[in-house]
Amino acid sequence: MGKKIKLGILGGGGDSLIGVLHRVASSMFDKFEVVGGVFNTDINESLKFAEELGIGTDRIYANLDDLIEQENRLPEEDRIQVVSVLTPNFLHFPMAKQLVEGGFHVICEKPMTTTLEEAKILKEASDKAGKVFAVTYTYTGYPMVRQMREMITSGKLGKIQKIDVQYYQGWINPIIHDKEQRNTIWRLDPEKSGISCCIGDIGTHAYDMIEYVTGMEVKKILADLNYLYEDNAMDIDGTVLLRFEDQIKGVLRASQIATGEENNFTVKVYGDKAGIKWEQENPNYLYLLEEDKPLQVLKPGHAYNSDFSLSGTKLPPGHPEGIFDSMGNIYHGVAKAILGEEAFDGEYPTITDGLRGMNFIEKAVESHKNGNVWTSIDD
Repeated sequence: MGKKIKLGILGGGGDSLIGVLHRVASSMFDKFEVVGGVFNTDINESLKFAEELGIGTDRIYANLDDLIEQENRLPEEDRIQVVSVLTPNFLHFPMAKQLVEGGFHVICEKPMTTTLEEAKILKEASDKAGKVFAVTYTYTGYPMVRQMREMITSGKLGKIQKIDVQYYQGWINPIIHDKEQRNTIWRLDPEKSGISCCIGDIGTHAYDMIEYVTGMEVKKILADLNYLYEDNAMDIDGTVLLRFEDQIKGVLRASQIATGEENNFTVKVYGDKAGIKWEQENPNYLYLLEEDKPLQVLKPGHAYNSDFSLSGTKLPPGHPEGIFDSMGNIYHGVAKAILGEEAFDGEYPTITDGLRGMNFIEKAVESHKNGNVWTSIDD
């Protein structure tokens, strides 16, 4: 086996769930090696965390400026090649832009930026640098999501006529009703989170999923968002009507105040021949609905699935695969792109997906604030 791709990480230290997810995902397929980064704004905490992970401390830096400067002094074959940006939302844009201009590939958490204008600037910088740029819309890596995409593309469902996606969580419910608490978390702080909480956090996952599995672009949206309290500047719930071309319509529902819900992300697509639905909390089941036929349940690892689905399946049928595997498939797609290897279309979400995600977030807020009116999504 050749040398592994050298990976640096920004953020994700301590008990960060997203940090664990990315580190485990990067270790799959034996393509990456975490060699350094900036895990914390306090370098002593970063050094301590690196020691806990068993990573050499010689490439743990005080800040991003030091990382870029010191790494670019090393021989090219020894440098960090790609950096994962796992910091709060407001840091995504400046860090990612500095990285691509510094000669690094980037894997960035979503939302990619806090404004559409930032996303456009970042895409221009990335295109100019010619580097791989991935945005971690994690759920696109599930084998049965990839199977859903292939079935829709192949015409199994016929002409698409209805799309319904729901992403319900309840985690913010105990916080939002306490004035003191809701003013202390960063996700409800526009300076750190951007213009949206719910739509920017989970609604963008749902939006990207719709375009990913259908291959269609949303053309117009009408959003009705819920802020619940007048002193709360960030949406924590929302419903968005969707219009595609050819009279195709859909609905996107996202909530962080759906009491008792954990991570209820459900995708349903209906054509004139069949319907299909997938639930993130039961990700190994893809339901196929056809007129006058029994319900069919498709599962990963079987030969009846597409080559794309099977390429992201690591275990035999009957062995559950989950979110770590999904993120691992995205990292594998990034590795193929960096190494110039042959890959399936859609193996990782690109900077264009990140740009469209920011476009959706901004237009959803705009639609709501303008009185719940239809608003066009830019091409």
